[in-house]
Amino acid sequence: MNEIESLNAPESEGYVYVCERAAMESLIEHVERAERVALDTEADSLHNYFEKVCLVQLSLGGEHYVVDPLAGLDLGGFLEALAEKPLIVHGGDYDLRMMRASMGFRPRRDVFDTMIAAQLLGIEQFGLAALIERFFNITIGKEGQKSDWSLRPLSEKQLRYAVNDTRFLEPLADRLRGELGERGRVDWHRESCRAMVESSGRDHVRDPEDAWRIKGAGRLTRRQLAYLRELWCWRDQHARSANLPPFKVFGNQQILELLQWAESHLGEPLHQGPKLPRNIVGSRLRTLEEAITRVAGMDQTQWPEVRRRDRDAPRNDCVEQINALRAECARIAKELGIAASTLAPRAALEAMVRSRPRTLGEIMENGKLLRWQAELVHGAVEKCLKPG
Repeated sequence: MNEIESLNAPESEGYVYVCERAAMESLIEHVERAERVALDTEADSLHNYFEKVCLVQLSLGGEHYVVDPLAGLDLGGFLEALAEKPLIVHGGDYDLRMMRASMGFRPRRDVFDTMIAAQLLGIEQFGLAALIERFFNITIGKEGQKSDWSLRPLSEKQLRYAVNDTRFLEPLADRLRGELGERGRVDWHRESCRAMVESSGRDHVRDPEDAWRIKGAGRLTRRQLAYLRELWCWRDQHARSANLPPFKVFGNQQILELLQWAESHLGEPLHQGPKLPRNIVGSRLRTLEEAITRVAGMDQTQWPEVRRRDRDAPRNDCVEQINALRAECARIAKELGIAASTLAPRAALEAMVRSRPRTLGEIMENGKLLRWQAELVHGAVEKCLKPG
């Protein structure tokens, strides 16, 4: 057992739980010497409104570590050393986004995303567990997936689950990198990973007028949208005050069902409506009734406007061209052995039909496609969207 393991290892071997200063200092030295680092995180978004990173898992050179950012450690030196290393992640957009928001972390070297690699190779089951089983014939458990990672102490079972998210990433990346090279798709992957890292480094702030427009809002009338806005704001207020994810206060489907009832039963007491979750009592119930009453007495000039997105309702004269372009891109994707959505998502196709791009640059800009995608669909765009 090496120095860092003797400082902070749990009873079981195989990983190091870093929650003390001496262990952190030793880990920093190991990171600085490493050629690359496999990285993953665990957050508490399933259990808290104000989500945060609760664990950072690392694998480097066959050694595995679990860093506890809630232990009060100074993470500055660790994050600085980590930022200077090539990283391996799986579906890393969320992890990098959370680490930036919680810790100010931004990688400075290349990032290799194994999920993106699998998608570019046409592997249909690209979840981490599926890839580990495919390449190494090892089955890993999913028992800790819904854990509340903000609670302490963490169990041995939770820590082992967390470690498995990075334990296999280095050899998995090597296998996938080899296959990308054999099929001439290394550049596709590099560009895709860089775009993912760039996206994770940007703030994605929703317009307040869009935040409450949940899935299904595009099918609602203006009065129903007024109910939706009030119910969403009611839920958000109580979720914030209780530090709970909104779905644990009131689900989206429950909101849609309640607003449908409220619109057709004006003035009727709430207890006669749809069955409410058991947590809707006291002030939650009272303020819910007040929200419904406010809408019932609201002048229609205060109702929100219906704002169906173009992608939800394409113009009739575009439908034929969208279908033709989709079919042509599906043919190209099939020849390449990848999913059509990997080549060009439906939203990209519809945007191009509306904007009718002519150059490679316009295809990239209007369809929000990467260069490798634009180069592959350029011919299809020219064929299906001829001028006139």
